[in-house]
Formats: sequence, C-alpha cells, structure tokens
Amino acid sequence: MVPMSPLPAATESSVVPFHPAWASLKTSGQAWAAAEPALAGWLADSVLAPRSFEDALATLLISKIADSVLSEQKLKPLLLEAMAADPGIAESALEDLEAHRSRNPACPDHLTAFLFFKGYQAAQNHRVAHWFWGQDRKVLAYYLQSRGSEVFQVDIHPAAPLGRRVFIDHATGIVIGETAVIEDDVSILQNVTLGGTGKDIGKRHPTIRSGVLISTGAKVLGDIEIGRGAKIGAGSVVLDDVPEHTTVVGVPARAVGRAVEESPALAMDQHLCCQDDATG
Repeated sequence: MVPMSPLPAATESSVVPFHPAWASLKTSGQAWAAAEPALAGWLADSVLAPRSFEDALATLLISKIADSVLSEQKLKPLLLEAMAADPGIAESALEDLEAHRSRNPACPDHLTAFLFFKGYQAAQNHRVAHWFWGQDRKVLAYYLQSRGSEVFQVDIHPAAPLGRRVFIDHATGIVIGETAVIEDDVSILQNVTLGGTGKDIGKRHPTIRSGVLISTGAKVLGDIEIGRGAKIGAGSVVLDDVPEHTTVVGVPARAVGRAVEESPALAMDQHLCCQDDATG
C-alpha cells in the first residue's frame, strides 16, 4: 500500500494559479494508489510526484507521444517551454477537465478524464502543437500533430485555434482542418469532420461558434459558420451556414427548429425536439 501523504501545495514552478481540478487529480491519485497497489507507481509518476499541473500534463503527453525521434529527454523541455511561454495552454487544459467532468456522465472524476480519455489528451497535444505553429516552428508542430493522429486517431491541423472548455468525446475519427475555428464551450463527438471544399488556398473550413454541439458522425464542410448555440444532428452533412440556436439534421442538413437549450454543448442532449417542432 502507498502511504497517504498531504497534498503538495502549489509551487512557483507552476505558471497558472492553483486550480480545484489539480487538487482533484491529487486527491483521486492518492485514493486510487491506495486501492490499487499494482498501479501505485504509475499514479505516483503521473500525478502524485509532479509539483505542478504543467509538469503532470507534460508527463502525460510524454507517456503518449514520445518516440525514438522525440524521446522523453527531448520532448519534456519542449512541452514545458510552450506552457511557460503561454499559460493559456495549462489554463485551457484545466478548464477542459472541468468540461469532461460536467458533460460526461461516464466521467466520475477529473483523473479519469486526465489519464484515460483520449479526446482530452488529443486536445492538449494540439494546444502545444498550435503554440509551436504560431512560433513558426512548423516542422515540430507537424510532428506533434502527426504523432497525435497516430496515437489518438484524432487529426487536428496545428494551425486551427481551439477555444476553452472544449469537450471531445470518444474522439476516434475526428478530423479538423487547417482554417477551422472552434470557439469556447463546444462539444464534439466521435467521427466528426470539420473539412474543406475545393483546392483554393485561404479560409476553407468551418467556424464553430460557442455553445455548439456537433453530434456523432456529422460532417461540416466548407467556409461556413455554425452559429452560437446551434445543434448538429448525428450523421448530418452540413454545407451551409447554420443560424444561432438552430438545430439541423439530415443529408444535406436542414433546419428542424430552434434548439431548446441556450447552450446545447453543455446540455449534451441528443434529441432533436425543438421549439418550432415539438414532435422532434
């Protein structure tokens, strides 16, 4: 059994303020280690030994994407460099944990999402790759993106900006193109494509406004805008703009009414019943 020790306090090594989700990771890690001694060493390395959330996040990503080209010794300084230069990476990662915890009934605590949910992990790998893209270190950004695609089956172009509190559920088969934009408080389920049309250079992928829910298997294609609080039904193919708070479904997608929820991404209700179509 692993002895229970007091939670380590936040230290100056952290570039973000101490956060309840980080405390939750520590608490759950101690409880899990006591309950499952076979995993105690792994849990110690993953969340109990790190003195900051940034260090824990770097350790997590290393365990997933390090390889013979980018070893742990090479990768960790790069990850910590990005997080030190842009505190928003770690801040967003903590907020993403809260999104997983609050929107997924299969997520009993923050540590489950942190250690086991590849949608969460893929998003954090992308945030680092996106920072390197912005520093014009595009080869490194592409390498991180490629490793993420191999490991998580999630292909997000490193140029695409990702908002905060983004919930990527199950994650397998998600593709997000170079000029796509995803704002805050968006939920995306498996096998979703935010793709382009044609071969023209320039803005050619969708813009997803805050509060949007994109359900399983939806394809959103072209330089279109999905308005704030919209809901995209499962399996839909969306080729045109979707107004705010509108539910669309079908191939091609058509509006079936106004979304009942102010923010479908937070409610995670897959029903299509709308204010203008009570039969749903």
